[in-house]
Amino acid sequence: MNNSSSADGCDKTSSKDKLLEKMKKLKELHLKRNEARQLNHKEVVEEDKRNKLPANWEARKRKAEWILNDEQQRNDASEKGEDYDRTKLLNVSALEAERLDRRKKKKNPDQGFADYEQATIRQYNRLVKNIKPDMNDYDRQREKLGDAFYGGRNTILHGLQKDTKEGIDRMVNDLEKQISKREKYSRRRTHNDDADIDYINDRNMKFNKKLERFYGQYTTEIKQNLERGTAV
Repeated sequence: MNNSSSADGCDKTSSKDKLLEKMKKLKELHLKRNEARQLNHKEVVEEDKRNKLPANWEARKRKAEWILNDEQQRNDASEKGEDYDRTKLLNVSALEAERLDRRKKKKNPDQGFADYEQATIRQYNRLVKNIKPDMNDYDRQREKLGDAFYGGRNTILHGLQKDTKEGIDRMVNDLEKQISKREKYSRRRTHNDDADIDYINDRNMKFNKKLERFYGQYTTEIKQNLERGTAV
């Protein structure tokens, strides 16, 4: 009888332990589920934020970080009395320097003369890019001139503003740069007056030269027949 009671007590204890163990596991599963739900919700929110960012956000972020780091290194070098640009070049390998040079040439917006409209647009964009307005002087002039500052159709602009010495020097420097650049182009681009004119601009001339180089030997007879008027 005692043995039977003891066995029943052990069974009850064992069942209770199993139940407690199951409850513990169930609680752990609930905690893990809640944690996974929170992480999932957080990830959804972060993904939604990323989707709302501009397409080039990551590139802009990396560029901003690089600029801040470069400025910090430049300031550190200045405090040490070092030439930052020279120190920076010492850490650039030959392959990296060549790659940067190729990238710089590739990004050069000046692809040569195509037509006067494109040349004017390039000149305008270059001049606008180099403008560094003085906002304080801008506000002073606007307050001083009032409505005349915006130059309406009935406004006589002559004599309202006086050119500063800095502005005149800046214009002179820009003109000197333009003259120097034209001299380089005139030396580089030689023209043969005796050559046949079969192009409408420089870009078309280069294209025709490429065609002649690759297909000239196959089209010589056709061109001669067309010039004589005997082509079929």
